[in-house]
Amino acid sequence: MALGVAVLTASGLLALAAPADAHAAASSCAGRKVRTLSFATGVVQVYKRGGYVCAVTLAKNPGPKRSMSVSVQARGSRPVVDKGRYGYRAGPVTVHAGQRCVWVKGSVGRRSVSSGWILC
Repeated sequence: MALGVAVLTASGLLALAAPADAHAAASSCAGRKVRTLSFATGVVQVYKRGGYVCAVTLAKNPGPKRSMSVSVQARGSRPVVDKGRYGYRAGPVTVHAGQRCVWVKGSVGRRSVSSGWILC
């Protein structure tokens, strides 16, 4: 009986802790956040670590799958894109930018954001 109560208590604590852990791991990008690009239906978070830039698009209202995308392009290179039908997140995508500028784009549904050249 005591073992059953202990298991139920531990599982309840894990269930309470899980949402915070899931939110913290939502970006899946390493490094420090350097930009947040907000738009009507979502947000693009941009991270930098060493010479690498990573970006992820998050929907403001998670739910049914819809068209989402994120792309990062280092100046002089082709963009790295993740595009598909997702319920919450597109990406992460990472490029080696070194000291070059990057252009970040993201979309959720018909709305989108484009950064222009940043992090120069």
